[in-house]
Amino acid sequence: MKITPQCVVALTWTLKDTLGDVLDELDEPIEFLLGGDDLLAKIEQALQGHETGDKLELHLEPEDAFGDYDENLVFLEPRKVFPAELEEGMTFDGAALPKGVSGTAPHDHIYTVTEIYPDHVVLDGNHPLAGIAIRLTVKVESCVKQAKRKSARAPWAPVSSSSSRSRPEAAPCTKAKAAACRRLLTTPAAYIRYSRPFSILTRSPMRKSPVEGTS
Repeated sequence: MKITPQCVVALTWTLKDTLGDVLDELDEPIEFLLGGDDLLAKIEQALQGHETGDKLELHLEPEDAFGDYDENLVFLEPRKVFPAELEEGMTFDGAALPKGVSGTAPHDHIYTVTEIYPDHVVLDGNHPLAGIAIRLTVKVESCVKQAKRKSARAPWAPVSSSSSRSRPEAAPCTKAKAAACRRLLTTPAAYIRYSRPFSILTRSPMRKSPVEGTS
């Protein structure tokens, strides 16, 4: 069947920067709900009308991907308030930062540890690929029309959602899907949402060297 809004599609992908360096590869198909705020809008639009087996080549500028890099989301915090085993590339949920941080960091971001000094730690709340244009090769591995559900909140929706509209049931939030969503192709909202269920301290691609930090 052809892809339409409210389909569940299984995708694999290869993501590169404009120099051709590989930033991320997803070899095992992961299911995503179109219209469910998982995938970037440009990717959802490009998938429409395609079917299983199709391969797409896309180029996304920062404004269509993860936005410009925001220096106001970089914070210098005391080293002593973080765990002793802290390493560059670890991430913290902004809603659960250690006690003793400055308190100026917005809570609705995921913060990556980008630098560690004897007395201070640098936290970066930008998406790992903010400010970067990307080239994407994505393959449609399968497509299923998704039935609608009557519950008030889909399982993938943010906990704070109060919508009572009937929405399509999302593909299960497996740990593999969460890992993919914490990586690169998903919306900033999904990046944050899927970073939270499993651990406050998780591995994440570092902005300076996305390949090395990918988990």
